[in-house]
Amino acid sequence: MLSIAAIIANAAVRTGLSVRQSEVHGMSQRGGAVLAHLRVADAVIASDLVPQGAADLIVSMEPLESLRYAAWLAPDGALVTAGDPFVNIDDYPEIGAIFEVIRRFPKRRIVNAASLAQEAGLPRAVNMVMAGAAAPFLPLPVGALEAAIEELFAAKDCAVIEANKKAFNLGKDAAE
Repeated sequence: MLSIAAIIANAAVRTGLSVRQSEVHGMSQRGGAVLAHLRVADAVIASDLVPQGAADLIVSMEPLESLRYAAWLAPDGALVTAGDPFVNIDDYPEIGAIFEVIRRFPKRRIVNAASLAQEAGLPRAVNMVMAGAAAPFLPLPVGALEAAIEELFAAKDCAVIEANKKAFNLGKDAAE
């Protein structure tokens, strides 16, 4: 999740927009949630945090998590989630019921992120798939997002950069 926020923030700065970001890591090292508030605007931004009911976009790496943060979504906002459940509690709800609730949102995408990352040749690139799935809902050019991916992975081998960009584009295509 943090790399998704970093890519969007980097692309926004590249295009001359203002950016404010706040992160909560929680128990992420043990499978817990990571939350990143990211605000992008063409004017001064007063706060790092997005008020409940005001988010234009929620990107989630897991379907149940997307519902946990749905209260932050604006009425005309978009909910984009990976469709692969991370069942780490005994009473995890039935996945069909979760998808039924997600499908009630006017703007939503459920993305088969794990299979798309696999298709890109880099199973660990699920976050890049989700960054791509968010792209159609962002006020940013795809080129700026791809440049941010290149910068994020600049220290890696060229093949890793290209696989991450492929994952990004597969996610973008899935969400369009």
